[in-house]
This record gives sequence, structure tokens and C-alpha cells, in this order.
Amino acid sequence: MQPSLGFVVAFLLFSLLFFSNSYKLWFKTDEYYRSVYESLTREPSIYPFRDFFLTRLENKQRWILWQKIFSLFGAAAVLAVDVLVVAAFVSGKK
Repeated sequence: MQPSLGFVVAFLLFSLLFFSNSYKLWFKTDEYYRSVYESLTREPSIYPFRDFFLTRLENKQRWILWQKIFSLFGAAAVLAVDVLVVAAFVSGKK
């Protein structure tokens, strides 16, 4: 079954959003950390598990390390699925 062009474009845009956040994490780490912290401490809060995430942010270096580890796994997964979605779209055209 071939995915529609709209699905492929939307999927790739979400992938771009993931890579944009990963770029901020890796190359603008302090700014990224600050924006995450400020979004969690802003009132009124829309995050149901805010206290859980704030306790994780207390140790900044540990948080950064684990975020970078997970972003590596995430990048590999997103790239793999991007290739599969585009390949399914292209193969359905034939």
C-alpha cells in the first residue's frame, strides 16, 4: 500500500521538527535547557507531570547526557523510518 503524498510530506515535517530540537540540544545546549526549564516553570502549567520533569532537570549535566543519548537513538530511528516511508511512496509510483 502506497502512502499518500500528504502523509509523506507531513511525516517529513515532523521529522524536521525532531531534528531541529536535536540540533538545539547538541549545539545550543544551554539555550535549549533554559527553554525547557522555563516552559515547565511557567504558570499556569499545562504539563500534567511537571514535578516529575522538574526533578529530572535539577542535575543539569546528567539531564543533558541522557537527552543526548536518547537523541542519538531517536535520530537513528527517525532516519530509518523516513527512508522506509519515502521508499514506500516511491515504490508505489512504479
